[in-house]
Amino acid sequence: MKILVTGATGSQAKPVVLQLLEKGHEVLAFTRDKAKADDLVNAGAMIFEGDLLDKEDVLRAIEQVDSIALHIPFFMPTPHIVGENIIQAAKKVGIQYIVWNTAGAIFSTTTGNPAYDVRVDIQKLLGGSGIKHTILQPTVYAENLLGPWTAPSVKKENKVAYPVPIDFKIGWLPSSDMAKAMVAALENTDLAGNNLIISGKSTMNGTDLEEAFSEGLGREIKYYPMPPKDFGKILNSIMGEGTGDAVAAEYQAIWDGHIQPKMYSDMKETLSKLNIEFTDLKDWVAQFSFIFG
Repeated sequence: MKILVTGATGSQAKPVVLQLLEKGHEVLAFTRDKAKADDLVNAGAMIFEGDLLDKEDVLRAIEQVDSIALHIPFFMPTPHIVGENIIQAAKKVGIQYIVWNTAGAIFSTTTGNPAYDVRVDIQKLLGGSGIKHTILQPTVYAENLLGPWTAPSVKKENKVAYPVPIDFKIGWLPSSDMAKAMVAALENTDLAGNNLIISGKSTMNGTDLEEAFSEGLGREIKYYPMPPKDFGKILNSIMGEGTGDAVAAEYQAIWDGHIQPKMYSDMKETLSKLNIEFTDLKDWVAQFSFIFG
């Protein structure tokens, strides 16, 4: 089976490419800049340099494969066009199967927030395409804990900081585990029709998180419920003024009890269905001890 992986050099897609190659699959890695894909080439991937917003580029890539590991870059202004281009080309070519990593939750109805509603729109397109597909919705990536709102405080103060109350539950999901789920779904077309929430192996509150960090790093780490406004200031410094404030407002709504988003799922049945095992968070923390200190 030859598989196209879109967004192949990104943090979510690259592990999919590498794991597919390890399992002996042919992989066509779609990227805007092949200069960033040297490691994928060395691992054995074929590279397609193109623009997902260009219908012809997308068609030429899809004509070369049997299945698609779909990752859509939602940070761009028009992700819905990427979704349309890929689904239309896949239908035209007669692609056998698509597995879509939604990069976040799909709500049951539109919310008025384009960042969320685009997933609803793409799901409708995919559902109406007639193409066999599986949808995987990740919760919260563990790699968020490597960000400048968390990692420095672990290293310098022995505090694992995140902007939610200590009793708020999150299923921290390593991107390598999400890749396992993608590969497992790609290898089993019998899973077509499933729409699965993919969470970390364990659901954790702040106390559980500090225990995982303490075990993983071999020293006592305490959970610090960072005020959302402080989180927003850090994001502003990285992403531009105002961007962090908007994200901080969402976390403040959690603090104030206005919203209670479910950022976890019991994975026992799903892991059995996919026939894979996930990583204990303490082991993931240990893998990144060079960052956490």
